[in-house]
Amino acid sequence: MKGVAVAAVLLAAAFIGCCSIALANPPLVPPVQYEQFCENQKVSGTGVIDVSTSIIDKKIALEYYNVMSGDGDLELDQEHAYSQNADKLKRNITSVNGGNKSGLNLFENTKLTYSGVTPLVGGKYLHSKSFYGGIGADIQEMFAVTEMEKEQTSFFTSTTPYNPCCTTPEDLVKQLKDAGRDTDAVEALMSTGGVYNPAHLIGIDTKNTFNGTWGTDAKWHKIFYKDIKAHEMFTGQFEAEKLIKFHENPVPEREHAPCEGIDC
Repeated sequence: MKGVAVAAVLLAAAFIGCCSIALANPPLVPPVQYEQFCENQKVSGTGVIDVSTSIIDKKIALEYYNVMSGDGDLELDQEHAYSQNADKLKRNITSVNGGNKSGLNLFENTKLTYSGVTPLVGGKYLHSKSFYGGIGADIQEMFAVTEMEKEQTSFFTSTTPYNPCCTTPEDLVKQLKDAGRDTDAVEALMSTGGVYNPAHLIGIDTKNTFNGTWGTDAKWHKIFYKDIKAHEMFTGQFEAEKLIKFHENPVPEREHAPCEGIDC
């Protein structure tokens, strides 16, 4: 009898899963006790280089790594800004929101010049983790160069805006679902104080001149649903301008189960 009862529970769970309502990835609600990190640096000189930054935050589905090492002449002007509350981090990005201010969870800008006999080796990894409510997209940059001039911006957003006179972050997700295909209504909900929040968004925008090897990998995968991959690798003397950007409309969507309408 015990085995029959267990089998019945498993069967019921299977039917519930079959006919349950699945939602797309709405923007994440930022924590009330939000956290921030800011770093600005300007470095110029000759010698050994060892630079690394990593930011991992499960609450906003963010995974970020940026590393490089070498031995040569370096000029570096770099900013890292991270905030769980995107309303507190506003930046103008040419490829986002028409170049107007956007609310972001992560912003990174690098201006770099390097020359040396020893290659400058490094890479960058930016990931919106689906397990924690992100969209499952990631972008990776890799390089090993003896000469490089680079200007690059990285950006990431996954959380809701907050406008206390109109709605709370928790209520906003429900209102986005009601807005549905009305893109103007969605944009109004995702804007506060004239600043648009583009969640979910992940991207890198770069201008690059180099002698050596440089490349990028980008992919967006959803099991049984989506698989997007883009790979580029160059070795030699090149000039490159590249934008990689993944964006998902923040509106939750009801997905119809195959058994819907059938008496399970």
